[in-house]
Amino acid sequence: HPSHPSTRLLADAPKQWQRLLPYVVVLALTATFIPVTINVLTSQYGVPGGLAGALGVAQAAPLLMLAHRPLQAWWIIFPADIAGALVLLAHDPGRHDTWPWPPPTLVAYLFLLLALGLRETRRTVLAVWAATAAAGAALHLVASSDRSTGSALLLPILGAVVLVIGGAVRERGEATRRLAEQETISEAERAQRTLLEERTRIARELHDVVAHHMSVITVQADSAPYRITGLSEPAQEEFASIAAAARESLGEMRRLLSVLRSDGTEGDRAPQPGLDRLQQLVEATVRAGLPAELALAKDLGEVPPAVDLSAYRIVQEALANVVRHAPGARTRVLVAPDDGHLLVLVVNEPSVRPASPLESAGTGHGLVGMRERVRLTGGTLDTGPLPGGGFRVAARMPLPPPGPPSGSPSSSPHNSPSVRPSSEDL
Repeated sequence: HPSHPSTRLLADAPKQWQRLLPYVVVLALTATFIPVTINVLTSQYGVPGGLAGALGVAQAAPLLMLAHRPLQAWWIIFPADIAGALVLLAHDPGRHDTWPWPPPTLVAYLFLLLALGLRETRRTVLAVWAATAAAGAALHLVASSDRSTGSALLLPILGAVVLVIGGAVRERGEATRRLAEQETISEAERAQRTLLEERTRIARELHDVVAHHMSVITVQADSAPYRITGLSEPAQEEFASIAAAARESLGEMRRLLSVLRSDGTEGDRAPQPGLDRLQQLVEATVRAGLPAELALAKDLGEVPPAVDLSAYRIVQEALANVVRHAPGARTRVLVAPDDGHLLVLVVNEPSVRPASPLESAGTGHGLVGMRERVRLTGGTLDTGPLPGGGFRVAARMPLPPPGPPSGSPSSSPHNSPSVRPSSEDL
């Protein structure tokens, strides 16, 4: 039985002419072997025209099936070849007659075996070869001594060679296809793992931001009875309940951070960086040999901690990518407010020298990390090459609307602390 659906050879080829090539080949084989077989049977072996035509069609017409059903074609051609050999046995042999497989029959059968080797399993082709050899041996035994039975031995030898070649090509193609599938799966898994690692990294960094706000809530709730006079007993109990819930949330945050950390790693003791450290970052990049310029707006307004951290990390990763992929390229960094958003723009010119094989260590996974950071803040990211060479990274992250005047309670020191604690301090 066939070991695969009746799909044609080269069905997955990328070009149309490659997909049509098997049909062109089988049409050419059929158009060649039908008349040649009939002519050889009538002129060389003396077979009557009608019988020769029937044998020629039966032995050569199924070659049309080689493109998609070679095993079914074998079930037709093989009995037809045996019948042809028995018909020739009833005629007087000539001086140069080849029996039991005339030359057209032998060559057409080799093409059939090649198609089988390219499509069927090793077990199937071995069974076909064994049946062919057994038929040749049986016909050789029943032949008279004046018959030239060289083709009975020649066909199994040539057939074995053709089947080995076809099987090797088929197994190589299957191995290549499996390797391509495995590479596709591995690439997808690698991309997913990279994304999860970057999200974990961002979550660890944002833990400090969230824990900082919870610390502020705890301090405000605990100190409210001492800062505000005349609080009623229910109000003091409410503040105590808020403080207790905040402390419990801080404990859960610490446990969450221990889950997000890798085994054996220590937490960062330094505060998370922000826009106030961009100048130091660019200066360090310049000292590393990359000509970079920074344009930082003087008054950015109130920048949320998550946006502040994300903007710094985006610039850091973009500069690391320039050092890694375009060493020596002049780079410009712009950070400025833009219609209720914070615009972070990093543009580098084409590289002036080839990239070094030693990569500079970044903090994340390139564009994947940038995209995740911008997504978490509700912003947009636009990256891509420039028409004249170079690369551009543009991020827009939303900023909160302008707050009340500085004298209002919401801007008091108790409500807007400016200290960034580290994960170890919490």
